[in-house]
Amino acid sequence: MPEVQLRKRIIVVEEVFHEGGPVAAAPLRRAAALAVIHNPFAGKYVPEIAGFMEDLKPLGLEMAKALVAALGGDPKIVEGYGKGAIVGQAGELEHGALWHVPGGYAMREILGNAKAIVVSTKKVGGPGTRLDVPITHINASYVRSHFDSMEVGIADAPKANEILLALVMTTGARVHARVGGLKASEIKGQDGLR
Repeated sequence: MPEVQLRKRIIVVEEVFHEGGPVAAAPLRRAAALAVIHNPFAGKYVPEIAGFMEDLKPLGLEMAKALVAALGGDPKIVEGYGKGAIVGQAGELEHGALWHVPGGYAMREILGNAKAIVVSTKKVGGPGTRLDVPITHINASYVRSHFDSMEVGIADAPKANEILLALVMTTGARVHARVGGLKASEIKGQDGLR
C-alpha cells in the first residue's frame, strides 16, 4: 500500500464552563486532533483499498497520544470519544471509512482498551468543510449524558486529493446534562453498551 503523506496536523482544545446555567465546578474539556493526508486513491476507482488501514495505524496512535497529552497527560480523565473524516472531492466516501480501524482502535488502546465502539462520521467536501464528530462514553454507548459532538475543520483542507482525519476526546458529560438515562456510575462495562 502507499506511504502515508502528511501535510499538516492540528490540535484544538476547548473548555466549556457553562451552557447558560450555573458555572461548572470543573469545565468540560473537548479536544480534537486533525491530520491532513494525501489521498492515494483520489481521482480513480481502486478496488482494493483496505490495506491502507494498516498504514494509517501509526498515525492513529500518534494522534490519540497527542490528544491525551493535550488533555493533561492522564488517560484516566478521558470519558468520551469519537472520530471522523472529510474526503476531498476527488475521493469517495469509502476512503473516509479507511479511518474506522486505525482511528478507533488507537484511541481504545491508548485509553486502556475502552469497551464502547468509537462512533464515527464522514463526508466528502472541499477546503473549509466542517464536520460534526459524534461523541459517546468510552465504556458504554448508552450513557446519555455523554452524547455530544465537536465541530472540526480546517480552512484549507481537504484539497481535492486529500483526506482530513479527526479524533476527538472529552473529559466528561455535557455541561448541565440532565435528561436521564444510564449514568456513568452505573456502567457494567461488559458489552460496550451498558
